[in-house]
This record gives sequence, C-alpha cells and structure tokens, in this order.
Amino acid sequence: MEVRVAKTAGFCFGVERAVDTVTRLSETAETPVYTYGPIIHNEDVVQKLERQGVHVLQTLEQVLALSEGTVVIRSHGVAKDVYDRMLRRQQETDGAVAIVDATCPFVKKIHRIVSRESAAGKRIVICGDAEHPEVRGIVGWCQNGAQVLDSCKEAENFALNNREPFCVVAQTTYNYKKFNDMVEILSNLSYHRDGSVVNTICNATEERQAEAQELARSCDAMIIIGGINSSNTRKLFELSKQVCENTFYVQAADNLELDVFHSFRSVGITAGASTPRNIIEEVHKSMSDMSFEQLLEESLKTIHNGEVVSGTVIRVKEDEIVLNIGYKADGVITRSEYTSKSNVDLRELVQEGSTLEAKVIKVNDGEGQVLLSCRKLMGERVSQMLTEAYENKTVLKGTVASVEAQGLIVVLDETRIFIPASMVSDTYEKDLSKYKDQEIEFLLVEYDVKSRKKRIIGDRKQLLVAQKKAKMEELLSRVQIGDVIDGVVKNVADFGVFVDIGGVDGLLHISEMSWGRIENPKKLFKPGDAVTVFIKDIKGEKIALSMKFADQNPWANAEERYAIGTVVTGTVARMTSFGAFVELAPGVDALLHVSQISHKRVEKPSDALSIGQEIEAVIVDFKPEDRKISLSMKALEKAPAREESAEDEEA
Repeated sequence: MEVRVAKTAGFCFGVERAVDTVTRLSETAETPVYTYGPIIHNEDVVQKLERQGVHVLQTLEQVLALSEGTVVIRSHGVAKDVYDRMLRRQQETDGAVAIVDATCPFVKKIHRIVSRESAAGKRIVICGDAEHPEVRGIVGWCQNGAQVLDSCKEAENFALNNREPFCVVAQTTYNYKKFNDMVEILSNLSYHRDGSVVNTICNATEERQAEAQELARSCDAMIIIGGINSSNTRKLFELSKQVCENTFYVQAADNLELDVFHSFRSVGITAGASTPRNIIEEVHKSMSDMSFEQLLEESLKTIHNGEVVSGTVIRVKEDEIVLNIGYKADGVITRSEYTSKSNVDLRELVQEGSTLEAKVIKVNDGEGQVLLSCRKLMGERVSQMLTEAYENKTVLKGTVASVEAQGLIVVLDETRIFIPASMVSDTYEKDLSKYKDQEIEFLLVEYDVKSRKKRIIGDRKQLLVAQKKAKMEELLSRVQIGDVIDGVVKNVADFGVFVDIGGVDGLLHISEMSWGRIENPKKLFKPGDAVTVFIKDIKGEKIALSMKFADQNPWANAEERYAIGTVVTGTVARMTSFGAFVELAPGVDALLHVSQISHKRVEKPSDALSIGQEIEAVIVDFKPEDRKISLSMKALEKAPAREESAEDEEA
C-alpha cells in the first residue's frame, strides 16, 4: 500500500505559535498559567497542557476573579470589549494578572479590517460559522455589529440595501470555493460603489484545502485527522469526501479501523490546523513502515534569510504571488518585490503553475509566511553580470528607455545605464531621438555602484569604431584599386558623397562624380541611393571612389571627333571676361575667345551670348595633350565688305 502524507498537514503557523507560547509559559512562569478557552480544538493537546499545570478558563468572570497568574488569549482571538476588560484587570493588579495575546496574526488582521471599515460606516458581512469562537471575536470588533452567513442559501436570503456600503470578510478557515460563491451572490444583491470584499481566508487554509482535494483525487482512500470540534478539519473532510468516497475522519491513531484499508492500494493523510505532529506520526506509522520523520524530511526543508529558493506558483492576486517552496510555510512575493511598476496587475504577468526563483527576505513575515523578493535576486544577479561585463569588456545589449539632452538612458533588467551623447556614435549626431525604444549594444566604461551617485556609464562608440575597423580590414583583404563595387549613399556633402561599400565608407569626390561638370552633389544624390563605383585609390583606411569609368571617357577618340576645321554644336556653359566656355559633350569644354565671337566688335561675351545658348562654331585649334579646344563663330560668318579708307585713296 502506498501511503502519502500532505505537506501542509498539521499545525498552522497561528496554532503552533499559540501552543508554543503556552508551553513556554508553563515551563518558565512562577505563577499559574491559564488559557481563555481551550488553546486549540484538540482534546489531546489540551489534556497534555493540563498535565503541565495549564488550566482552562471558560468565562470572562473567571479571568476577572484572578488575583495572579498569566492568561493566554488563544489563536481564535476575542472580542474587543473582552480584550479591553482583560487589559484593565492587568492594570488593576499591577501586572500580577498578566495577559498574553496569542491571537493568530491572520485573525488580528481581520479585527483591524472590520474595525476600520465599520468605523467608516460600512455594514460588515462575515462568511463563517456564527458559533465559532473566531467569528464571535470578529463580530466583537465591529462597531455596529455584523451579519454572519454560513451558506449560499443564507446569502441569497440576505437583505442588503443597495444604498448601504458594505464590507465582506471570511473566517480564516472557511471553504475557499464556498466563500467565492457567496461573494458572487452578495455582489449581485448590491451595486453600491463603496462595497468591498476582502479575502481573509488564511493562505495556509487555502493551500491545505486545495492539497487535500488534489490528494483525495489521486488516492483510493483519505484519512482526515483532527479534533471533533475543529472547524477547519471538518471542512477538509467535506472537501475530500466530495472527490473520494472512502474518506475517514479520525481524532487519533486509536480511532483507526485498519481492516478497512486492506483493500486500498493508496491512502492519503492530511490533518487540520489544530492537529499536533505526534498524532499525525502515530496515524502514519499505523499505515506504513516508513517513519514519519523520513517522509516529512523528504517534503520539507529548512531555509534561511538570504537563501535563493525555487517554487511553484499556487496563487496569483492583483498585488501578491504565493509560491509553494516545499517549506512548512508558503512563500509570498508582493508587487513591489516582483516589479518596479507600481500599478501593474500581477495576474497579467504571472501564471499559476509556473516556476519562479526568489530570494528569502524574511523566513517569518509576522504572519507565518516566507517573504520573498524576485527584484532583489535579479538585482544581485544583474549586479554580478555587470561587474563581470565591466571587467571582461563584454558587449551588453539593452533598450533605450529615454533620450536626454546629454545622452541616452538604457535599461537592462531594471538597471539604468547612461550613455553620453559623445559615446553614442562614431560620428556627430545632433538628434538622438531615433534611438528611443531601440535595442542597442554597448560596453561598460565605468561601473561604480558603491559610491553615493552609483555611476554606470556605457559606450557605444567604441563598438562602432572597432566594427568599422574590422570591416575595413576585411574589405581591404579582398579588394584592390580598379575594382568595381556596388554601394549605397550614406551622406551627401558639398564636396562629395560618402558611400557605404559593405560596412565601410568611401569618398566619392565631386570631381569624380562625372566626366562632366557637377555644380552641387545634392542635386544628384540623396541618402539611400544605390550607386556603382570603382575604387580609384586606397591610402591607409581612406578609400577614394570614382564614377568616371574609362569606357565613358568623352576624350576618347577626341582627335578624330574634334579635328581642326570640324564644325560643331555646343552649349554655352559659363563666361569670363575673355571669352565663353562651350560644352561640346559632357566633360568636353572648348574656349570661344571674345575675339572669335563675331566680326563685329564685342566688348564682353555676355553682350552677344547667354548661358545655356546653343551655338555653332568651327574648331580652330586642338591640343590633345592639354585637352584644350579653341572655337570660332566668326570663322563661319561672311566677312563684311572692306571699306576704302582715306589712306588707300592717298596711296
């Protein structure tokens, strides 16, 4: 037979705290020790304490009649008027009657809630057993009383005024599903905007109930251990019975009828919050040869502050994550310990059943839970990673969260890193806004988190310079002067164009853009244009490019096309005081001297010509070695008739 014990079986934090308090006082107190009502709903524990000299007081009058001794308020808590009268008795006896409050912190939390909400004028509704001492105590903290409901039917019959603000809470050991069903009913009864619901069911109770049902589904039989008056044990029995017909309620090993279990292959064991460990151990020993200690050690572990633990998410609330970390208490991660975003709903970020790692901040947060932090663990790991990256010059990658006047703010796992404007690029960039929300790579050049200012400085420029150098070396290893290569225009300046030829920039000077004359590169090129160039020269890391391909040279065969005496047509390109330059073809200019414009006297070229004017002229001189051509329009004109001068007549 397989016997499985629930990890959450036995004393909860509040009960264990109360029992430990009474046990310690019974061993150290010099005057009698009393409990106000049975310390827990377990007769074995109460009888054991009685043998140690701890007496049970059933009424407040018995407490007020004491002249000395220590009275322990049990984990269920008491009403406010009872609590106040006990404290007055302590003052009246100058401390001879000492009051020790062992109320469970979860119950104390409900007292604070109902006290505050009732003072604000809200009607208090408690989901629970009206006769349970915990519920009676909660009612006693409500200024105007409270309504206690214990079933969905009672909730349906409850008259809730729509104009009346209300607050719903629950007994800490109440059935979680039942509470949700009742809340849904109550919510439909009222539409008041000041209505509120606070789930005050103890986390341990929720987990204990969920684990009991899960265990019951997978076993042939279930044993529920607890006192006959234990409310939370009865609820465990009811939940298990729903999914496992063979569910048995026992108070101790003596109540077991072992013959009943012979036909079962697997048996699950769980216990109420008021069941001590030794009773669970006895039941387990009766069912299996495996010792209780061995089984418990396999399921529980010891943890310490600062330790890193891993756990399964068993519940996610808007502002809290609860983990099963294999410890006697659950781990809790608050919103602020999970993320730096103050208003985020954790239910949108974390799924139940997922696994999380976190750092232990407090083994006991005062309410029996383990306080964990994902942010502190991440912060430490990021700090270690950044330290190693700084020391080893490791390339990091982060997202630009904001663009400042002085540079960029990059966020890496919630750590802010500043990259000065001078270190963003290897070229000057006036506007850095294009980097917003972009993921960029960088190096850490300063990392000082110990000082007050905590300076973390990044540098992107180093990477770009190194990348360009590597690309330059790679490019130079495979190209040579004269190679034709495709590129993309990167920047356009007055003197030329920078062309990306494979991660490396080459300069296409204005004089190398065409065989013809170029006035303004910006009229021909724009960033992003695809161009075909050839490498004209390489000097170190400077590459000169050209688009003046030899097969397009207009001076090729010029001696034949521009022989002396050839009549040509051209366009006036520019003028000087001594003549006009005429473009015969792109890259081929010829000089038309002012004296060759016309037989008539011309003072300056602009008197007879205009820029862009097409003219016809004859080539009167050609010097191929100097690439100089001289034209004459006058030679094509008919010479005017010569007038006889007075000198001719005298001759």
